[in-house]
Amino acid sequence: MIEQTKLSDGLQIFETLESEVRSYIRSFPTKFKRASGYRMWNTEGKSYIDFFAGAGALNYGHNHPGMKAKLMDYIMADGVAHSLDMATEAKELFLARFSDVILKPRSLDYKVMFPGPTGANSVESALKLARKVTGRQTVMSFTNAFHGMTLGALAVTGNKFKRSGAGVPLNHTISMPYDGYMGKDLNTLNFIESFLNDSGSGISLPAAVIVETLQGEGGINVASTEWLVGLADLCKRYGMLLIVDDVQMGCGRTGSFFSFERAGITPDIVCMSKSIGGYGLPMAITLMKPELDLWEPGEHNGTFRGNNLAFITATEALKFWESGNFSRDIEVKAELVRNVLEGIVRSLQGLNGETRGIGLMQGIAFEPGVADRISMLAFERGLIIETSGTDSEVVKIMPPLTIDGEGLAEGLRILTECVYEAAAEIKIPVTHV
Repeated sequence: MIEQTKLSDGLQIFETLESEVRSYIRSFPTKFKRASGYRMWNTEGKSYIDFFAGAGALNYGHNHPGMKAKLMDYIMADGVAHSLDMATEAKELFLARFSDVILKPRSLDYKVMFPGPTGANSVESALKLARKVTGRQTVMSFTNAFHGMTLGALAVTGNKFKRSGAGVPLNHTISMPYDGYMGKDLNTLNFIESFLNDSGSGISLPAAVIVETLQGEGGINVASTEWLVGLADLCKRYGMLLIVDDVQMGCGRTGSFFSFERAGITPDIVCMSKSIGGYGLPMAITLMKPELDLWEPGEHNGTFRGNNLAFITATEALKFWESGNFSRDIEVKAELVRNVLEGIVRSLQGLNGETRGIGLMQGIAFEPGVADRISMLAFERGLIIETSGTDSEVVKIMPPLTIDGEGLAEGLRILTECVYEAAAEIKIPVTHV
């Protein structure tokens, strides 16, 4: 009987009953029991520093005390937990605070849509809306992009392995080279525009362009400010809607609340999820310019689009953005990370490492296999750190934004030790600079 299976048998129950599709349990093979801030503990009491942050869903850390208190108060008062898209006090409060704290100070005029509570659902709604508004079918995306695992989102995702899981053709999209994909000296926007202008290119005018300003899963590839400004201008000139996927890079991951703020652009549609809920609770929003809000009632919906528990914690999370202090703090931590990573690359030149990223989404790209080994060594030492890129070639540093200096320094020390050990295993000498 399943009820008689003991969890104390290590990870056996997961191996026996859970699908082979399970992933992170293979990278971090232990059974976790509790978490607080930037630390997690397994059932044996071993502590781990979290440089993974729920793949970006825990920008404010595990079990943030302020959000937890608000959530507990709401639950104990029998606050509405599920309401589809009916009006509730929890939703009203979130909308009002989001407008006052985020939109108005940035002079952004967006309508807020609540799709199903995942990033992929936000992307799906954005793609559907762009096609509905323009009457066109094709959507342009970019090499190494990742936008989700549902069919529409997969169609604009670059990863061959993930796309193959669809089992059906992924149509009505076109993939173009991301900034830097064709070398530092070639502006890929010129290449893209030549396709748009050429009647023999085989490309119909896209309804929209969907882009991550920083590709996390794709290998921590950062689009330059100039390229993003140029892309926004290209979209405007050709009548294509600009969709920014801020599911992972939003809510401060790059330093500012929206990742596109550094470029001074205003997307037509913005996709958000992961840390928008604050506490790790499922939530997503799709922001759109008011003139694009052509939805018929219920035309895109979802049973769990009214997660009021997430509205409560999301509202509390907005306190971090009432001033510029949080962004400045992120940049201070980002500089520390950058200095450590650059030091590693200089001292181990034989690894041919390349530092990448901005804010608290940074990493080092290595030859295939090295990053996986570093991640494994780090886990053994009590550091949870993920890899990214099409060949898992990048060690990705993505801690909670709220991590203190002591925790960040300890995690970086463990990471440095692991890189040196991995280098020693393949006989890479230390370079004395």
